[in-house]
Amino acid sequence: MEFKKLMELKELKELKELKELKELKELKTLLLCLLFVPVLFSACGEKKEERQKAPTRVMIETVAAVAGSSSDQSYVGIVVESEATSVSFTSMGVVKRILVSEGQAVSSGQLIAEMDDTQARNLLTSAEAQMTQANDALERYSMLHDNGSLPEVKWVEIQSKVAQAKSQLEVAKKNLADCRLVAPVSGVIGRKLIGVGETAMPSQSVVSILNIGTVKVKVAIPEGEINSIGANTPSIINVEAIGRTFEGGRIEKGVQADALTHSYDISINVANRDRVLLPGMVASVRFTAAVPQSTGLLTLPVTAVQRKADGTLFVWTIADDNTAHRTAVNIGETNGNRVVVTTGISDGQHVVIEGYQKLSEGTKVVY
Repeated sequence: MEFKKLMELKELKELKELKELKELKELKTLLLCLLFVPVLFSACGEKKEERQKAPTRVMIETVAAVAGSSSDQSYVGIVVESEATSVSFTSMGVVKRILVSEGQAVSSGQLIAEMDDTQARNLLTSAEAQMTQANDALERYSMLHDNGSLPEVKWVEIQSKVAQAKSQLEVAKKNLADCRLVAPVSGVIGRKLIGVGETAMPSQSVVSILNIGTVKVKVAIPEGEINSIGANTPSIINVEAIGRTFEGGRIEKGVQADALTHSYDISINVANRDRVLLPGMVASVRFTAAVPQSTGLLTLPVTAVQRKADGTLFVWTIADDNTAHRTAVNIGETNGNRVVVTTGISDGQHVVIEGYQKLSEGTKVVY
């Protein structure tokens, strides 16, 4: 009985200890939660601060009224030769020698290439022999003809053979001469299109000769701006590859527009006496065209004017608190890469000209 009592007391003691241990664990959990609450609040605060978007960097232009000025229109052009001549053999043969290299200056009449002339020489030898035979016959029969002993028909036949032999001799000489290819004009060798040992076909280009004493700069002009450029419109041409600037000469305007780009090709003649301008160089072309005299013109870059889905135009203006706002505008004439803004903005306003792709209404900006 006493043993049973002792066991019950032991069990009660263990249950009490377990209860105390459970309460202790719950207390520790509560203390840990209380410790983590400030940390969680601090993290949330930091995350909230991170969510605050940094101001967007943009480039602006301060609107200023102008009273008639000049507008520079800039385009990209390509330098091309003023003339290109393809030089070829007039007969078929194997190329034996090419005496020029690409980029070499040549003068009119200079030997460029030769092809194997064995067959041509053999034909010339045969033609010379026939010519000798025809002349000998003519000389022998002329005495009989003078004495009246030779029928007239035979005399005409002999004369015809002489003329035929002479013609064949001239053809043979021409064929031999055609085995030598000479420059028809002076210039610079552009490309070699055939090599030694290859068979040249009649009219197949062997080399091209370029005239670069005067070059042309080809530029594509949008159809809306072609009328502002005339034959004598001044132009400045900058070629970054050689670090030099040239003054453009007379302008040749194309009359047929490109079907895809709706632009017209023009060619600007440029003097190139020292031959530093080479075909294929990229050139920056700037035309100077007068803007009609007017007072209070407000102009902006064309790219600064945006179009909404409903077709209305707007620009991004910057308020005094450095926030961006859409401002509806109306535009007038376009001059080069700038457009006249008739309504919507005023003198002294700040307008975003670069970086507007990242803006929305009320966005904070820096510039």
